[in-house]
Amino acid sequence: MSARDTLASLPAGRREAYLREHSGLPGPRANLDLAQAAAEVGDEPTFGRWLAGPDEYLALCGAIGLGRLIAEGTHRLWPRLRAAAEDGRWRVREGVAMGLQRVGDVDTDALLDEIGTWLDGPPLVRRAVVAGICEPRLLRRPAVGRRAVDLVETVTASLLAEPDRRAGDVRVLRQALGYCWSVAVAARPDEGLPAFERLESLDDPDAAWIVRENRKKKRLLHVLNGRGPGTLA
Repeated sequence: MSARDTLASLPAGRREAYLREHSGLPGPRANLDLAQAAAEVGDEPTFGRWLAGPDEYLALCGAIGLGRLIAEGTHRLWPRLRAAAEDGRWRVREGVAMGLQRVGDVDTDALLDEIGTWLDGPPLVRRAVVAGICEPRLLRRPAVGRRAVDLVETVTASLLAEPDRRAGDVRVLRQALGYCWSVAVAARPDEGLPAFERLESLDDPDAAWIVRENRKKKRLLHVLNGRGPGTLA
C-alpha cells in the first residue's frame, strides 16, 4: 500500500500521530515521500493548522499541501505560501519550495508569473524563488530554463546589494545560490554559461563563494567539461 493510500485509510484524527511517528525526525532526513502523501490527502484547514503549529514536520507537510491546492486552482492561497517562505524553520522553507514545484508541475507559466512578484521580497522570499524554480524536471522547456537563469542572476545581484550580508536570512539565501546556479546552467548552458562567467568575473567574496560551491556540483562539472577551452573550462 502506498503512503498516500495508508494515510487515506486512517481516520483523520489518527493521521497526525502517524505522520509524527513516521516522519524520520529527529534525524538527518525527513520522510519526504510521506510528506508529499500528506499533502495529497489533507485539506486547507488542516494545512493551515499544521503551518501555525509547533511541529516542524507537520508544517513542512502543510507548505507542500498549500502548493497542491494552488496547483488545483485555489490561487487565493498564494499569499499564505509566500508568508511560509519566511518561516524560521528550514524544513518548512523546503516545503515551500516543494509546494512551488507542485504548481510548476501543472503550469510553469503560472509559477513564473507569481514568483516574479516575489523578487522584491526579503531574502527568504527570494530564496524561495530560486529554490522553487531550480528543479531539473521544471526546466525541460527552453523558455523556463532561460527564465531560471535570469532569476538566479537577478537574485544573486540582489544578494550582492544587501547592506548586511552577515545577517542570517541573507546567509540562507547565499546557501541556496550555492547550488541553484548549477541547476539552471545545466538546464540551459547556452544562456547559463555566459551568466556564470559574468558571476565569476566579479571581484566579490560572496560571488566567489557561490562560484566555488556550484563548481563542486557534478551537473555543472559535466557541462563545463564538455564546453572546451575557455574561462570556465
